[in-house]
Amino acid sequence: MHPAAARRILRLGLGTALCLLFSQVVAWPLSFVAPVLTLFLLGLPIPPPTLKKGIVFVIALLAPLVLGGYLLLPYLNDKRAVGILLVSLCLFYSFYYTARGGNPVLGAFMTVGLTVITTVGSLSAEIIVFLVQGLGACAAVAIVFVWIAHGLLPDLPPDPALAAMKKPPPPKPDSATAGRRALRALAIVMPMALVFLMSSGSAAYTVVMIKVATMGQQATSAEQSKAMGRSLMESTLWGGLGAVIAWNILSIWPSLILYTLLVGLAGLIYGRWIFQGPAVHPKFQMVQYAYLTMIVILAPAVLDGSGGGSAGAAFWSRFMLFVLIAVYGTLAVWIFDSLWPEKSPAKSAEKPAEAVAG
Repeated sequence: MHPAAARRILRLGLGTALCLLFSQVVAWPLSFVAPVLTLFLLGLPIPPPTLKKGIVFVIALLAPLVLGGYLLLPYLNDKRAVGILLVSLCLFYSFYYTARGGNPVLGAFMTVGLTVITTVGSLSAEIIVFLVQGLGACAAVAIVFVWIAHGLLPDLPPDPALAAMKKPPPPKPDSATAGRRALRALAIVMPMALVFLMSSGSAAYTVVMIKVATMGQQATSAEQSKAMGRSLMESTLWGGLGAVIAWNILSIWPSLILYTLLVGLAGLIYGRWIFQGPAVHPKFQMVQYAYLTMIVILAPAVLDGSGGGSAGAAFWSRFMLFVLIAVYGTLAVWIFDSLWPEKSPAKSAEKPAEAVAG
């Protein structure tokens, strides 16, 4: 194994497990979101965020909630059609930002903040304040544990030979291609957001909307419908498998230490298919979302009480809901790509040549 990959895998498992342990000890509302954000940052081959960039990430997560609470919520309650249109435009921009090559962490944080708005669209502003406080604390704690993980396992010095062989980054997609991918992501997320918006909103739906938001971010990639649908399903099923195994082990011996070790071990296992060589595995995004799915399914159930009857029922119902959401996302991508296929670069290059020849 490449030394850089081994260092990043260990850092992913250690940082996520430590953050999970801390979040379980303090046990504030939505505390399980902190390790999810930590693994998202540690699951990318990027340096730790500076204090300035960390503040930007927190603002990107909370700004949609704060602005939505005071600007979008009145429209969602009184003029729902206008509110839905505004939420759709904001989500489209967050997906377009990622599809054009923007910072994936910043785009993901914005998407999570926007989708959470729809889960409480029919409730009062007090719930928005509750979410802002909970998610703000989670984001701050996640960045702190990213710094701790990088402090314990810092990056190795760059290899000059590898730096000389480094390939140039791929060109950013044009505005039309990025717009199409953003619309594809919106086609996945917005119908699910409308379902929760039209139903009785609840802060308990936050965990589901985090999964929906990550599916939208996956859909901004250049993969076609077959590969994208397989990626959505695999990330849910592999993550769900990890959650089921961990849940059954915890039902035999409920223990915070065992829970932390299981999440850390999962980070080492998933990490082998996230990092490869000096960079990442070709399927790193799918596996990263699988690890995220495992924690999003498992952590709320553990907070309910591992091994209890009601907690077990909640775990399995949440797991089946995630599978249904993945099936829906796969169908949505397939239908969208069938109606509006993406032009390959080769075909796009042929058209100007034919025009010159003519």
